[in-house]
Amino acid sequence: MALSLEKKSIVALWFIYWTCTFPALSRTLDEASVGATHEQWMAKQGRTYADDAEKEKRFKIFKENLEYIENFNNAKNNSYKLGLNHFADLTTKEFVAFHTGLGFSSIPRSSKNASFRPLSLDDVPESIDWRKKGAVTPVKQQGDCGSCWAFSATAAVESIVKIKTGKLISLSEQQLIDCSKQGNYGCKGGWMDNAFKYIIENRGIASETNYTYKERDGTCNSGSSAMAAAQITGYEDVPANSEEQLLLAVANQPVSVALSASKDFMFYESGVFTGKCNTTLDHAVTFVGYGKTEDGIKYWLAKNSWGEKWGESGYMRLQRDSGKPHGLCGLAKRASYPTI
Repeated sequence: MALSLEKKSIVALWFIYWTCTFPALSRTLDEASVGATHEQWMAKQGRTYADDAEKEKRFKIFKENLEYIENFNNAKNNSYKLGLNHFADLTTKEFVAFHTGLGFSSIPRSSKNASFRPLSLDDVPESIDWRKKGAVTPVKQQGDCGSCWAFSATAAVESIVKIKTGKLISLSEQQLIDCSKQGNYGCKGGWMDNAFKYIIENRGIASETNYTYKERDGTCNSGSSAMAAAQITGYEDVPANSEEQLLLAVANQPVSVALSASKDFMFYESGVFTGKCNTTLDHAVTFVGYGKTEDGIKYWLAKNSWGEKWGESGYMRLQRDSGKPHGLCGLAKRASYPTI
């Protein structure tokens, strides 16, 4: 039976109402779901905002990051996973500005006090983990200070001191931030080689206990800085762009490594990182070992300074022998280690 003109109009209006309303309801539910996730994340991280405007701004960033993470994890054939962490309400630019700290890639290497003794390929193990040898201190947290260079340097020194003396001592990043000013800029960035030079010239570095971390720039405490808990006699630069030479170095001791921290690096959760990054050096970690393969991918084991809640309990595995001239994320461009 044919519908009257009036009934046709009612049906048309009903159709228009539901086709317009359903997407709106879907968006509202989606927004509410993300809002609930954001509130749970805030409670877990202890995050608060100054006002509603700041909260709204951070929520939008959080939502974009959450969508990025979910889209990545839903894709097939990824060798690693991303996850929500304490960086989830930051833009990539903010993350790099406040949580890395190697912003001076144009500074040339100095040959002073640095050389490289060729290491033998004989008896190099297929894999090594210096943590299992008791030569690595617990993961630390640099916080909102661009001091990754200091954490990378102290980690390498802590390990070589343990290897050579049998003593594992947590050393002071704050001392390097406050006192190592030749080519370093505290919470605004620096280089591990310059930190090693300072430790040599200062005839040592204090323990974490005697010169505690403040997460900010400070004035050099001459009394605490003179309380040397560990010393080094020199440092060596690994030849640039050679993962083979880097492997030989890490087989002997943990090594300070500069690399590029991308958005995928920011949200890394687990697996072997093979991801998106460039070779602009803006972050520093410490390679504390390497593995044979996982799912056919050889990897480096990196200790980071973003706390134990990031990555694999504060650590990251990065692809080794990626075939790229500078290594994945530029990891082979600029590595060094202290000597005793």
